[in-house]
Amino acid sequence: MWTTSGRAYCTALVTGDIATLAATGFALGWSVAWPPGPINAEMIRRGLSRGFWPAYAVGLGASTADFFWALLITLGAGVVLGLPGVRVGMLTVSTVLLLFLCFMFFRGAWRAWRAMKSGGTPVVERRPLDSTRGGYVLGITMALSSPWNVAFWIAVVGNTQTGEPLGLSASLVIAVCVVLAACTWGLVLCTAVRMGAKFATPMWDVVTQGATGVLMLVFAFRGVARLLD
Repeated sequence: MWTTSGRAYCTALVTGDIATLAATGFALGWSVAWPPGPINAEMIRRGLSRGFWPAYAVGLGASTADFFWALLITLGAGVVLGLPGVRVGMLTVSTVLLLFLCFMFFRGAWRAWRAMKSGGTPVVERRPLDSTRGGYVLGITMALSSPWNVAFWIAVVGNTQTGEPLGLSASLVIAVCVVLAACTWGLVLCTAVRMGAKFATPMWDVVTQGATGVLMLVFAFRGVARLLD
């Protein structure tokens, strides 16, 4: 996840150029935020069926958790979080969460499909986590339970060329800019989805919930595969 930008921020560390650190952090944040994944899939689904804020809240929650991980690792918790047992535990929690979300999305898609086939307008099922506050909590939970987030921040905060970690100030600059970039991506994504949502038909709720369920299932299977390695 973090490869080509490594030399850039290591160089910035040596030169002490805050502007370079900030630009590198923003580029890192954007590069890891836009690829397809569970959080982006959930923001798209919510943007089409629930609205802008319930969708954007998921991204804001994930960004909050990202900053939390960055701060913990900067303060030295990365040594504990890097232990094999901790990683397996987090991977287990993340996989269970993804499987639970997969079940919820498939159930919602099935109910919406049945309602539509019966001749009525599909009833949009309201779940506690579909609210703006629920989306924020969901985003935090998904990001906190992801071991890949921990690996990312250990790579960002640690200087892989010298073996020395970044200082507190440099780490915070990087962390803030990565989070700002992720928030910016979420804003762009949710705005674009809401602009296109006005063209959506009732079938969209069925399709988006089903597609999101499939994606959650794929990531859950990937987690199971890594647990069995």
